[in-house]
Amino acid sequence: MKFILSLLTWWNGQTLGTRIFTWRHGNFLGEDDLGNKYYENGARRWVIYNGPIEGSRVPAAWHGWLHHTFDNRPGNNPLPEHSWQKPSKPNPTGTAEAYHPKGSLAAGGNARSDYEAWQPE
Repeated sequence: MKFILSLLTWWNGQTLGTRIFTWRHGNFLGEDDLGNKYYENGARRWVIYNGPIEGSRVPAAWHGWLHHTFDNRPGNNPLPEHSWQKPSKPNPTGTAEAYHPKGSLAAGGNARSDYEAWQPE
């Protein structure tokens, strides 16, 4: 089923064209902690996601390499980690972990409970 979905849609993994291009021209360079695989072909760099295709699932070190911020891939020279840094995590938008402010309908509130209409004087 996954193979059929990849033939017909781009959001369920790599498409057939990407799969063939990666097989023929891609040089595998590494894998991150989430299982995403990184490839290069001359000036082209790309990622094959392990799971949902979401840009926030690429760790900061690999993101910098993908966008040519630095040439050395993270597997060779990892970036120094600081005490204030948090681990990378995917964007929670659209999931149960998403942020919902007080009063929003998604948080179980009434959208009009904290609204006061402006009255001219």
